[in-house]
Amino acid sequence: MRKIITAIYALLIIIASFAYDSFGQEFAMPVRCNPLLNNHINSAPVKSAKKTTSTLSLPFFEDFTGYSIYPDSSKWVDFEVYINNTMGVRPISRGVATFDDLNQVGIPYDSFSNTNFRYADSLTSQPIDLSSDSSADSVYLSFFYQPQGNGFYPLSEDSLILYMKTVYGGFVKVWAAEGSTLQPFTQVMIPITDSLYFHNSFQFRFVNIAALFWADAVWNVDYIRLDKNRSMYDTAVNDIGFSSDPTFLLNDYTSMPYRQFMANPPSETAAQYSDSVHNNWPIPEHITYGFTATALNTGTFLNSIAFNSATLPPGNIQQLTNAAYTTSIPMTTPHRYDKVVFENTFFIQSSSATGPAANDTIVKDQVFDNYLAYDDGTAEKSYFLKLSATLPGKIAIEYHLNIPDTMRGMAIYFGRQIPFPIYKAFSILVYSALAGVNGAYADNLLFQQDLNVPFYVDTINHFTIYKFDKPLYLPAGTFFAGTLQPQGSGDDSIYFGLDVNRIGGNHAYYNVENIWNSSLISGAIMMRPLLGQNITGSGIHDIQAGNQQWQVMPNPAKDLLQFVFEGDSKPAYHITDIQGRIILQGIVPNGKTIDISQLMPGMYFVTLLSDGIPLAPQKFIKL
Repeated sequence: MRKIITAIYALLIIIASFAYDSFGQEFAMPVRCNPLLNNHINSAPVKSAKKTTSTLSLPFFEDFTGYSIYPDSSKWVDFEVYINNTMGVRPISRGVATFDDLNQVGIPYDSFSNTNFRYADSLTSQPIDLSSDSSADSVYLSFFYQPQGNGFYPLSEDSLILYMKTVYGGFVKVWAAEGSTLQPFTQVMIPITDSLYFHNSFQFRFVNIAALFWADAVWNVDYIRLDKNRSMYDTAVNDIGFSSDPTFLLNDYTSMPYRQFMANPPSETAAQYSDSVHNNWPIPEHITYGFTATALNTGTFLNSIAFNSATLPPGNIQQLTNAAYTTSIPMTTPHRYDKVVFENTFFIQSSSATGPAANDTIVKDQVFDNYLAYDDGTAEKSYFLKLSATLPGKIAIEYHLNIPDTMRGMAIYFGRQIPFPIYKAFSILVYSALAGVNGAYADNLLFQQDLNVPFYVDTINHFTIYKFDKPLYLPAGTFFAGTLQPQGSGDDSIYFGLDVNRIGGNHAYYNVENIWNSSLISGAIMMRPLLGQNITGSGIHDIQAGNQQWQVMPNPAKDLLQFVFEGDSKPAYHITDIQGRIILQGIVPNGKTIDISQLMPGMYFVTLLSDGIPLAPQKFIKL
């Protein structure tokens, strides 16, 4: 009976996953990977239950304002949550701690069992000395939490739980919330009254329980305060802080080559910057605000505004604006391909607020590089198409150039999926026109590069770089770049990163029934044309898949795996798990076996490279 219930529930989870963010043939799904964490695997703090050099004392405050993706080690013991500025919807202040089912390095805790619930992320405070306090001191722990945020909502069986450590060393559950759809950030007030908690190594711990299939089921936590002499009505702080990142200097793109920008600055520059500021105090607050801008490449001062003012209503988030500036940095011929960075520092000044100062300032760079982008570099969801069995599936993103340029390749951000899609070949296509779009009568295909495969590599900005065989000259004006998944792909579509914080859907088109349609899913599909000088690919683009027949046996296999192929060469092989991680690699002659006894049971993919050319990947089951 239990197996039947588990199977039914797993089916409900799968159905639920397709019930949201779906528009006809378009779908948005969990990313099931956080390459920001994965890219920092070697620099991640080591989880430790050891005390800091000195035990913390009251007050304890954390609003996760900062620029690290890991929790502050002076306040927290473990580092499984993701600190970010993109997953929260209208947070109390800029920065939240996101709980999901992705571990410290950004991949699911259990890639093989996806029908169970389990404890996932945890966030444990460093020890805090409460030995001199008691229930008479009215000690309260407060925090704000939000289900779903910009991800997917946690199921009702998911939970966010708070534990507290007793004098005997164990942790006791003191609060929990069931999963639900998106809600505003809600404050929780927890009085600490039991004498078991008043000791010199008190700790509190947040933990989420997650359905493993729902790897992006999100909880966000923000603005944690622990102090004495509080009451249940002590819900406000005399604090004014940024609650979102500022918008970009550019009007439409988030980044573009500086030479393209300088060809038409009035058209490319936004009329103003905007950002959100939260007044956490129950009375109106008057502020002055502004920003400074400097070109990092040359140290040239660009602009400064310090005299804007506003009166913020109590307990509310309000949008502030700053007039954008016009750059005075010329584009010289010897440096026309250089990367250019403008450092913009936004600040708030208040004569009455006494809260933390860290959230009063934001530093945000405007980057001009060798690509065109609508996204901000972070994927909150994955985008994919439900493909026809008899027609190819196409995605095309509209871009524009102010002057002629040369397209050298494409950068693509992939969402992880199970099984790992290394065998899913796709083509990169560039058009000057799409049938039915902007009055065009037919597609005008300029370029096509076939036999590319998805991959997840730690490249710059966590994108995979596909270098073109031949540079593609593009005139000034509009062009479209995207992908084609071949006929016969069925429902097994490739997942692409979707930046839901950016409005890029109006530039995206899809074609699964031999007609182009405007995308209805809000957000920027993360594909970036690469322009200008020569580029270096990620090493997996333009794969000339060999036709040679080969196989591995037995399948399923327990201890040994034999390779059988034509000829007497000694090709290289690599075995990847369903997350795309290379588990084994080496050289193997025809007919020889390799030892796989140390592999965990499950499904794997093996690729054979003959003269450097990968043959069609094979799938096998390890018993």
